[in-house]
Amino acid sequence: MGKIKTKLVKKTAANLGRRDIPFTESFENNKKILGSTMPSKKIRNQIAGFLARIKRNEAQKKEQQSKEIELIEK
Repeated sequence: MGKIKTKLVKKTAANLGRRDIPFTESFENNKKILGSTMPSKKIRNQIAGFLARIKRNEAQKKEQQSKEIELIEK
C-alpha cells in the first residue's frame, strides 16, 4: 500500500518531468531540486520519491534494451 500515489503527485511529477529540470535517481538530490517551491514538505517528498522511482525505471529499461541489442548483434 505504500506505493500508491495520489493524482496530484502523479500529475505534478509528470509536469516537472517534461521540463528541462535535471532530476536524478536519488531522492535526496530531487528533494534539493524541488526545494521550497512545493506547498508542503510531505508533498515535496512524495514527488521527489516518485520522480526518483520513475528515473530508476527508465534507466533499467535503457540498460535492458542495450543488452537486448547486444544479443541481437552477436
